[in-house]
Amino acid sequence: MEKRVYSTTLAGRPLTVEIGEVAKQANGACLVRYGDTVVLVTAVMSKETREGIDFFPLRVDFEERQYAAGRIPGSFFRREGRPSERAVLSARLMDRPIRPLFPKGLTNEVQVVCTVLSFDGDNQPDILGIIGESIALSVSDIPFDGPIAGVTVGLVDGNFVLNPTLEQYQQSRLDLTVAGTREAVIMVEGNADELPEEDILAAMDFAHRAIRQLIEWQDGIVAELGRPKFAFTPVTVPGELEQAVRAEATEAIRGALRNPDKLAREEALAEAKEALKTALLERYPEQEKAVATVLDAIEREQLRRMILSEKVRPDGRRPDEIRPVSCRVGLLPRTHGSALFTRGQTQALTVAALGALEDRQFLDSIGEPEEYKRYLHHYNFPPYSTGEVRPLRAPGRREIGHGRLAEMALQRMIPSEEEFPYTIRLVSEILESNGSSSMASVCGSTLALMDAGVPIREPVAGIAMGLISEGDQVEILSDIQGIEDHLGDMDFKVAGTRNGITAMQLDAKIEGVDRMILARALEQARQGRLFILGKMLEAIDRPRSELSPYAPRILTLQINPDRIRDVIGPGGRTINRIVQETGAKIDVEETGKIYVATPDLAAAERAVAMIRELTHEVEPGEVYLGKVVRLTNFGAFVELFPGKDGLVHISQLGAGPERTARVEDVVSLGDRILVKVTEIDELGRVNLSRREALRQFPDRAGEEEVHPKPVSGDHRGPSGKGPSGRGGEAKDGQAAPADGERPSRHRSRHGHRH
Repeated sequence: MEKRVYSTTLAGRPLTVEIGEVAKQANGACLVRYGDTVVLVTAVMSKETREGIDFFPLRVDFEERQYAAGRIPGSFFRREGRPSERAVLSARLMDRPIRPLFPKGLTNEVQVVCTVLSFDGDNQPDILGIIGESIALSVSDIPFDGPIAGVTVGLVDGNFVLNPTLEQYQQSRLDLTVAGTREAVIMVEGNADELPEEDILAAMDFAHRAIRQLIEWQDGIVAELGRPKFAFTPVTVPGELEQAVRAEATEAIRGALRNPDKLAREEALAEAKEALKTALLERYPEQEKAVATVLDAIEREQLRRMILSEKVRPDGRRPDEIRPVSCRVGLLPRTHGSALFTRGQTQALTVAALGALEDRQFLDSIGEPEEYKRYLHHYNFPPYSTGEVRPLRAPGRREIGHGRLAEMALQRMIPSEEEFPYTIRLVSEILESNGSSSMASVCGSTLALMDAGVPIREPVAGIAMGLISEGDQVEILSDIQGIEDHLGDMDFKVAGTRNGITAMQLDAKIEGVDRMILARALEQARQGRLFILGKMLEAIDRPRSELSPYAPRILTLQINPDRIRDVIGPGGRTINRIVQETGAKIDVEETGKIYVATPDLAAAERAVAMIRELTHEVEPGEVYLGKVVRLTNFGAFVELFPGKDGLVHISQLGAGPERTARVEDVVSLGDRILVKVTEIDELGRVNLSRREALRQFPDRAGEEEVHPKPVSGDHRGPSGKGPSGRGGEAKDGQAAPADGERPSRHRSRHGHRH
């Protein structure tokens, strides 16, 4: 195929797709460019089917390349390793809208790979990945019921913005990604700043209009380049066999489904199916897969019929009823905050840990708008939570995705760094799971944050909504459990405060969800969310006024950025000395803001005092009890505090009006004398007066520590060269300056983080 180029306009910026020049051995491939962001998307299907599986083996990979942003990877090997968290989330974002659009029963492996080749910082590559995968699959011979398209929506100054730039994103109250078909929305994910349900619906409508335009553009591409689809024939069950299985299995499965306890229901279903298989396979040998297929179909049909016709769910609840909720806080004595949230047979233990700002996560991903992240939420799903045995592994895509969703739900409620200068990490351990564990994590996180004393703006609760639909019959389910998610048509997670929505995630199991259903689901979710929030606030209704005694105390101070070098010291010796003496963590920003963190408040205050002493800016009129550190013919140099001294001219040394003949007639090295800052000249040199200090504060004269002076008569200068001698006493092995000269100080600036 020769190279073909197709262009359109999206949000006022050109969108271009090239097909036929690159990756020609893939079933489908395209190069997508939007602004200066370029991605390559390929789709490949295996020629063989995978035997013995009952799921569609689809894999979507999102490959970030650091060269796309002109960077070299920071790892030891200087090449990309495992995918970043953002890459995993982008792969999930591409996977979810296409998965329902492959034919049921297809077991050929399909792999979609999106490789980011160029990134301009404004146009996000995951959106191009959604558009690119739709085009690659639609023009290929892979069975796929597309096209689809995806866009992002922001809300800036009260107006919706399509595919916002980085600058617009940073001002936006909404970050919503929507994907869909021509007829309906199929996937939604994003976060919002407590927006009402009607605004979220309006944003989805705004997105869907753009999606339809993109699909019309793709239709023209597919009409020109589309190949005939692979002749896929789904496995069919002989009619006689299906009738026999239905006749013997329907009542048994219907009865097993009506058990409110998850484990007991699963055991009853498994026993019923096994007994039925054994009996049926005696009559229909070598038809095990067909029998299992019909049994699964009966289970799905009976569950849906029960809900649609009887308005009863497997655990006996009404469609809009929430499972029993219980909440506890402060379970763990040595953690900074902890909470146990239980809803039915789903239970999440969330633990909060507070750290210094140096504990922030460094983000090494080309798509991240920020360099660091100070609020993190991690989600763990151990096998015992579902009564299973399997090896413990690193977090998978599901765990990363659920953790990110819970993180989004609360991120706009977290106080700013200026209000609360801590790194905040939440970890949700799922102890028991029967649906909606990610939303249980949201609830547990709110409780743990308040237990830790984090001043969140508003408490947040979450709920998962489901859908059962057959023709004109539609039932929306609140707080879905596992079997309703598995056999239902929608998983719609909604989190928010009493004021509005903060995060959401929609996955359709069918070919889209229309606006009427979305509106009903959002309103039903709002009512359920408020009910759950009320139960949570019975356990703790506001953040604790005091942090845990085991949490670090963080004190902040602002210094002149030019004085940072005085805090760091040569080779970092000064700041290391403070850290060693106080045990505090010290984080110095380039702006001059300094954070001091330690669980010992007294130690933190001592570190702050030491830093203030090092960086204090001398002002005219201030009075100090300073130490005489050097004598010259023309006066004495007095150290006001470490690193800062000034000159008391000989005419300003005496307490009275009489003239002072020699400096050492009044002071000696090591004396402590009272001095007043009279002037700071244009070169920053400090001039002092002992006379004015004693005149202003005569009652403080007793604070001075002055050594006895020798009997007057020896008129040699302090250098030992007589009254006319030049120079003064040497310091640190260097010659003292001549009369009228001032000492110069130079400190190099080093790294700031200790």
